[in-house]
Amino acid sequence: MNHRRIVIGDVHGHYDALMILLQAIAPHSNDQVYFLGDLIDRGPQSCQVVNFVKENRYHCLLGNHEQMLLNILTSRHITPEIMQAWLDSGGRATIASYQEAIIPHDHLEWLLSLPTYLDLGDVWLSHAGIDPLIPLAKQTADQLCWVRDAFHSMKKPYFTDKLIIVGHTITFTLPGVAPGKLAQGAGWLDIDTGAYHQRSGWLTGLDITNNLVYQVNVNQLCVRILPLEEAVTNINPAEIGDKGTGGQGRVLTL
Repeated sequence: MNHRRIVIGDVHGHYDALMILLQAIAPHSNDQVYFLGDLIDRGPQSCQVVNFVKENRYHCLLGNHEQMLLNILTSRHITPEIMQAWLDSGGRATIASYQEAIIPHDHLEWLLSLPTYLDLGDVWLSHAGIDPLIPLAKQTADQLCWVRDAFHSMKKPYFTDKLIIVGHTITFTLPGVAPGKLAQGAGWLDIDTGAYHQRSGWLTGLDITNNLVYQVNVNQLCVRILPLEEAVTNINPAEIGDKGTGGQGRVLTL
């Protein structure tokens, strides 16, 4: 059996939905499973999600929510405002998911080891995207974990031979995209369908080998499987707003 490459969008602590999603996908031992980051925050079971992905040795990227947590735990210069911003962006739920509100050392070490991108040859993965004005060698974690409009408004692909697959920006915040739909632009595909958000609730996994989209609704715990062409909406880059904010302007949530 040929191996599949499966990419899973932002889980945000929804462990039960993730288990149902993986049951539907049914990955074999020779399949490659990749998580795009933001395993944590907002949902009720961040600890369980991190532990599951870590223990199964799945590939996982650093998301902006993991970056916020690591900054708070490892920096000596965290202000009350920075701490409050993370708590208000789902950090309270992450703390509550750990016994005695203590993140164990092995989880912290694993989170610190997460890469900011993965190059699969014809596919390139990062959490948020890439700054189109910066060479790849000079992209930082801030660009790869946080970029928004500058990436989505690209009029031509960053790579000529690779599709960029990302999460981070909930797809329905992009122009003309309905909740639960994937979004596609010039050389990129966004699969963060807003698992935690009340307007959506869909957690998405993409089988890029067979162009199949697997989704679980975290509220109803129902499953649907769609061909990629039926699940995706194409984006007009000219409709992406506010280009003057370093690519981080149109932010619905962190």
